[in-house]
Amino acid sequence: MFYTIPQTRPSTPLLDKISSPADLRELTAAQLPDLAYQLRAFLLYSVGQTGGHFGAGLGVTELTIALHYLLETPEDHLIWDVGHQSYPHKILTGRREALLSIRQKGGLAPFPRISESPYDDFGTGHSSTSVSAALGMALADRLQGLSRKTVAVIGDGAMTAGMAFEGLNHAAHTGADLLVILNDNDMSISHNEGGLATYLAKNLKDKMGATTAALFEALDFHYSGPVDGNNFEQLLPALKQALAGTGPQFLHITTVKGKGYAPAEKDPIGYHAITKIEPIGQPKVTKKQPTFASVFGQWICQQADQDLRTVAITPAMSEGSGLVEFSRTYIERYFDVAIAEQHAITLAAGMAYRGLKPVVAIYSTFLQRGYDQLIHDVAIQELDILFAIDRAGLVGEDGATHAGCYDISYLRCIPDMVIMTPSDEQELSNLLQTGYEYSGPAAVRYPRGSGRGNIANSISALPLGKATLLRQGNKAAILNFGPLLPQATIAAEQLDLTLVDMRFVKPLDQEMIDQLVSDHPLLITLEDHSVKGGAGSEVSEYLHTKNYNNKLLTLGIPDRWIEHASREQQLQECGLDSSGIIAAVSDIL
Repeated sequence: MFYTIPQTRPSTPLLDKISSPADLRELTAAQLPDLAYQLRAFLLYSVGQTGGHFGAGLGVTELTIALHYLLETPEDHLIWDVGHQSYPHKILTGRREALLSIRQKGGLAPFPRISESPYDDFGTGHSSTSVSAALGMALADRLQGLSRKTVAVIGDGAMTAGMAFEGLNHAAHTGADLLVILNDNDMSISHNEGGLATYLAKNLKDKMGATTAALFEALDFHYSGPVDGNNFEQLLPALKQALAGTGPQFLHITTVKGKGYAPAEKDPIGYHAITKIEPIGQPKVTKKQPTFASVFGQWICQQADQDLRTVAITPAMSEGSGLVEFSRTYIERYFDVAIAEQHAITLAAGMAYRGLKPVVAIYSTFLQRGYDQLIHDVAIQELDILFAIDRAGLVGEDGATHAGCYDISYLRCIPDMVIMTPSDEQELSNLLQTGYEYSGPAAVRYPRGSGRGNIANSISALPLGKATLLRQGNKAAILNFGPLLPQATIAAEQLDLTLVDMRFVKPLDQEMIDQLVSDHPLLITLEDHSVKGGAGSEVSEYLHTKNYNNKLLTLGIPDRWIEHASREQQLQECGLDSSGIIAAVSDIL
């Protein structure tokens, strides 16, 4: 049965009776399919109103109902990995009406959040953490003499990460009562990559459940499945049996991402998350202005055409990182390693050692997961790798789990690491070229979405560590690092300030700063990054070493978590819009 997009709130009389899982458990099993129908209808309606993650939630509707029906939540533990499949869970746990505020300022978080609800046992904005967290809870309950069920739902590509198997390996050693449910829908955000995905898909096609069982039973899990996770007649008895078992249990279910909505089933990548659902038959509204990611995608294709050493590596972010065209054109030089950031970086290190020129396209918030490899495998060995760091800075509605606020802090302490902060699309192309031509580890950080529309007509490397003076003013100088240049320009013009586009955090243009300190009693650093340890700290440290006594105002993301809202609202909250910058500078002048 395929649904359409409700233009008005659908009638959901059975769902309206469910204010908590306790209400759900009052229903008969025969009523659950009707509840699933109404839950999907409401999910379609609500996400159509707000935007948000979409396909994964439609796929786990029956599973969500079945788990809350059989478990005694919130006393029992239920962890969703990756958390973008938790929208039905939020609806059934007292947040149905609040779902209409999801990802908006002051509204529900886009992922499970322990401070939001007692039914959210663990925050899972990043993938592949559920098994480890669930095992920790199960062991804690055992040590405290508590008898509770613990379930980790892992899927949507999360099983491709090494951390998931680290958790499985340890669970076998402990013998803890833990149920791991593999939600196998053959999808991450993109199609799943790697040997495990291929293995599971082949065994499902050939109906070789025994072969699949051998993999997990070798880890001392009791395996059952595969069962149809969108069919209550198969799902409920399989869940009951798995929950009744002792020791580590593994239930393999198959679901359809986007289940029930034909466009999402046909295009699970395009409907992974959306800004707004349009009625069937109407085209999606897309921005005409190229994004920073698409500018990167154009640059790397040009580079690959000119240099046979160029290879692209991504940890399961082909579409988001702008690598679709590269993956189709340079098939042999494209490597999607699945959700495995550590492997991605060390893979690049091995390639660089053998003379290739790897470009690692990775989100700022996910680069954190490969930090040891960045230091130990790349930087210490002085290997020639370019890191294209997408989603740097505030990312809007996805909130704190996905914000790229810390990469400058954790990169600038690494010796010989070049860190570049383009202010627009032209500068992005030029700095990518600069990093590519630099011999050693280099990083270019750039934001989500579009810039000023300043697209490169030609691309050339820039002098390493050199800023550019954009405006000469009086009394104070703004040192801009990155995409807040439009806001800085407004402030500089209104207050008659000098404006410098710094471009490089490391190496810092010390010569430019030496020139500025003589006739600018106040220096202002501006960055879409944490003020703690960011570009402003780099400038402050340099001023200190030279014994300069100029005042320094560091403007950036304050030392607290910035909640989900639009990027514009987040910038305003942080005082990084033009009005906030003007007010902060005026207070000191």
